[in-house]
Amino acid sequence: MEPVYHILIFKTNIATVRDRKNAALVLDEQPYIRQWSIDMEDVDRVLRVVSLQPEPALITNLITASGYYCAELEA
Repeated sequence: MEPVYHILIFKTNIATVRDRKNAALVLDEQPYIRQWSIDMEDVDRVLRVVSLQPEPALITNLITASGYYCAELEA
C-alpha cells in the first residue's frame, strides 16, 4: 500500500534566502514531510508542503517557532 500524501498551503513572511534556509532547518528534519517549497516571488510568500500528516498546525507551529508568520491558506 502506497502512503497517502497531503498538500498543505500556507501564507508566510519568508522573503529572503536566509529566511528560506532557516525554514529548511526545521522542515528538512521532519520525517513526515516529503517535499516543500516556498514561492518568494508571490505576495503571500506561499509555502507548499507535501506531507504524510494532514494537520496544518504541525507546520504552522514549526514555522512560527522559528520566528516567522505562517497561516494556512484555504483551498
